[in-house]
Amino acid sequence: MTGAPDMLEQWFPQDDMLLQQLCKQVQQVRLPAGQTVFHRGDTCRNYLVVIHGSVRVQALSAGGREVVLYRVTDGQSCVITTSCLISEESYPAEGITDEETEALVIPQAVFNEALGYSDTFRRFVFANQGQRLGDLIQRVEDVAFGRVDARLAKHLVDRCGNRPGTVSATHQQLASELGTAREVISRQLKVFEKDGLIAVRRGSVEVIRPDALTRVWEAIH
Repeated sequence: MTGAPDMLEQWFPQDDMLLQQLCKQVQQVRLPAGQTVFHRGDTCRNYLVVIHGSVRVQALSAGGREVVLYRVTDGQSCVITTSCLISEESYPAEGITDEETEALVIPQAVFNEALGYSDTFRRFVFANQGQRLGDLIQRVEDVAFGRVDARLAKHLVDRCGNRPGTVSATHQQLASELGTAREVISRQLKVFEKDGLIAVRRGSVEVIRPDALTRVWEAIH
């Protein structure tokens, strides 16, 4: 992806003094894995763009289960953050880094001024927002209407790179990723294990037959 200096030069060109003054207020930060970027109920004060790394955005369901909504990765911004900045609402979810993450932090006042003054920055914000909103809608459709067996099969295959390997995740973590209950995941893993597709280990799942798991997913698509 484009590096941070190149992004800032596109958004805040050097021949524009006002935009250059705004650029000086943008910070580049490095966050450790497991760092909470924002909490549910927090006031949104900054626009964040991930340069390298991953931020997991998750919410609590009505039943008290954690549900992963989406991830913000290289070159992306958070759809909820953008929405909260524009509407001046509090965060309805939380964001946590999956790994060490480098990001640009743009204060709300700078975001607002740049949004009205920089065509390039405005196009970036709304193009990102449109794409991420589409991803979020697809995620909601998968959770609401998708079959757990197919979604779990695809998730395991994707995590191991479509080849035999080990997925390091507890049953609860898999449930959060797929927006369902731990008990549902445990039952489905037992079915896959009985069929010889996987082997369940403590804190991990060994994918033995990714081709067969892929067919589970493809059977309903």
